[in-house]
Amino acid sequence: MLSAVDDAMLIKVAAALGEEEAVKLVEILKNSEEITDDEIANKTGVRLNSVRKILYKLYDHSLVSLRRTRDPKTGWFIFHWKLQPDQLEGFILSQKRRVLEKLNVRLKYEKNHDFYYCYNAGCKRIPFEEAVELVFRCSTCGKPLMHYENKTIVQKLSGKVEQLRKELGE
Repeated sequence: MLSAVDDAMLIKVAAALGEEEAVKLVEILKNSEEITDDEIANKTGVRLNSVRKILYKLYDHSLVSLRRTRDPKTGWFIFHWKLQPDQLEGFILSQKRRVLEKLNVRLKYEKNHDFYYCYNAGCKRIPFEEAVELVFRCSTCGKPLMHYENKTIVQKLSGKVEQLRKELGE
């Protein structure tokens, strides 16, 4: 059986991958050695198509394994699914690495650009190169663009990057 921490983390991951329906599936998988998609659909009340879609999403991340057998009467394949909680840590690490990569790209962008903004709620910040082309006028509202100091954004991104690096042992 899973530890309480693993169990809670597994539920969070399931919710992130497939929302409430995925949580129902994982609850059934946790308490089963091996189970078919049909049985899961019957126990959860989730449509079979949705069950299969969620199972394949979990399978793509190695969180479940599958064994295929052939029905002797119909000749159709039957898929037997099994939870792989030991893969949870690897999944979380790979997701953290992916997020770290995206944060690094964003941090580099923030550090290497000078931004201008009209300070109107519905408008967005514009990099210097684009602001020059717009003659320092907002393309959305027409107000003049003023320099936008992004120090706070850079600090927050740097903090997140550092935190993830520590968690990943980099």
